[in-house]
Amino acid sequence: MARIDGRAPDELRKIVITPDYLSHPLASVLIRNGGTRVVCAVSIDAKVPTWMKNRKVPGGWITCEYGMLPASTHDRMKRESSAGKQGGRTVEIQRLIGRSLRMSADLLKLGENTAYLDCDVIDADGGTRCAGITGAATALAIACRRGVAKGIFPENPFKESVAAISVGVIGGVPMLDLCYEEDSNAEVDMNVVMTESGKLVEVQGTAEGEPFSRARLNELIDLAEHGLKQVFAMQREAVETALEVRP
Repeated sequence: MARIDGRAPDELRKIVITPDYLSHPLASVLIRNGGTRVVCAVSIDAKVPTWMKNRKVPGGWITCEYGMLPASTHDRMKRESSAGKQGGRTVEIQRLIGRSLRMSADLLKLGENTAYLDCDVIDADGGTRCAGITGAATALAIACRRGVAKGIFPENPFKESVAAISVGVIGGVPMLDLCYEEDSNAEVDMNVVMTESGKLVEVQGTAEGEPFSRARLNELIDLAEHGLKQVFAMQREAVETALEVRP
């Protein structure tokens, strides 16, 4: 079955991770995945949430704020600040990114610090949450290394990277890294978050119309892992490039 952009079913869209896209944060990247572009930045605040202090929880915390620019979609989106509250989708995605990134770091080694991950979608063509996770993990890896050099952390709190990719079934064919139009017409739509060592962090899968089998689930996870191995290599390259240019 021919895909919209001519890719093979198991082929990623073109992914480019540009480190230090912003001037002020400890680390940032622009991740481009096909037509989707997300700016991910990491800032460190030398305090922890009140609930951690009240419960005497040791270590630090990692949290995320996610948003989409009004012009990031075909039809202009209303700013959520204009409505006075975040939408349910936004809250879900930023919690997902925060959960995923807490798998990548030793929170005790963060000390009494909070790492804020800001993920801002400037162009959306499917897979924004996956790009946010992948980009934020890359930026966090850079920030942790720089944090050691700057004396923020006594040792590197970063354990291993996490990344995410979408998979789905279209016309009965499993496909990797869906663009928006593919995602909108998928019979099965799934996001897979995985650590670099191959462990699953989260799997979000939904059938549209007909349920899918356990065998199909395994097939889709294998397809996602095939793509993520390539993504992890891109993350490593981006981290090394950033630290060579700006230690």
